[in-house]
Amino acid sequence: MSTKSTSACPVVCAGIVVADHLCTPISHVPAAGELVAADDLILNIGGCASNAAIALAKLGVRTAICGKVGDDAFGRFVAETLVANGVDVRALSIDPTRATSQTLIINVKGQDRRFVHSFGANKGLSASDIDPLLVDHPPRVLYVGGYLVLPGLHAAALAERFSRARKAGTVTVLDVVTPGPGDYLRHLRAVLPETDVFLPNTDEAAFILGETDPVRQALAFRDLGAGCVAITCGDRGAVVVSDSLRVRLGTYPVTYLDGSGGGDAFDAGYIAGLIDGLSTLDCLKLASAVGASCVRAIGTTAGVFTRTEADAFIQQHELAIEPV
Repeated sequence: MSTKSTSACPVVCAGIVVADHLCTPISHVPAAGELVAADDLILNIGGCASNAAIALAKLGVRTAICGKVGDDAFGRFVAETLVANGVDVRALSIDPTRATSQTLIINVKGQDRRFVHSFGANKGLSASDIDPLLVDHPPRVLYVGGYLVLPGLHAAALAERFSRARKAGTVTVLDVVTPGPGDYLRHLRAVLPETDVFLPNTDEAAFILGETDPVRQALAFRDLGAGCVAITCGDRGAVVVSDSLRVRLGTYPVTYLDGSGGGDAFDAGYIAGLIDGLSTLDCLKLASAVGASCVRAIGTTAGVFTRTEADAFIQQHELAIEPV
């Protein structure tokens, strides 16, 4: 793993890389000193960049990842999992001073997930780590996942990389993580005008804007300079605003098991559509199908469709679309 190599992959996924520890859904959260049995405990890859990269690989899109791990067993697990899924890891570098980031995900039947997180090596990711992937053979899509909780990824530096990438013909795609209320707008004002596709969920958008309506959220991000804005809303679908489109999407019918990675899978589906030159609406259909596929299984990537499966699913099911 080295940042000195360049990649000719059409997509680069940069951002958060995590080792996830998950339980299958349990009956309730344990009380102090109580043991609650789960059918299984799973070690899985996680993090916005990792999840999107593996989902893209499943969709048949060659992808390189840019991120940080520690020199430990979990970092090796992350790298080996990415390689096993066909992801280029030459820009996945080792931070010798920090452990690999990890998340404990507690699934309780009928409830949203609970998270315990150690940020670890993700703290060291900076915009300069992306540079080797922007020279010689710039990617067709540069995706950054987990912006706003990456302390080393500064707004001006990221905006400059996005601007440089766009001048080389690369489409820039941004997703964020907002763990709670905060002063996030100052980190977005320089970056959004250089962002072709912005893909936050409605809860993240609410923390950023102080606005809870997804239509008004999307319009606000457009006013801040983003190109296409898709606000994902979980089981309430998504709201999308671009130059040519203003729609509310429904959801595809699937059996929900675990929401982990659903938004990242949505991002991957949208990017796969971009690579294939699909219209914005068809990109959104693919994104919605791939996002829906993810929640059918425990973990962030196990349930994600292949491209053949996604296309067949879209042919078999209608996605509700209405203007807003």
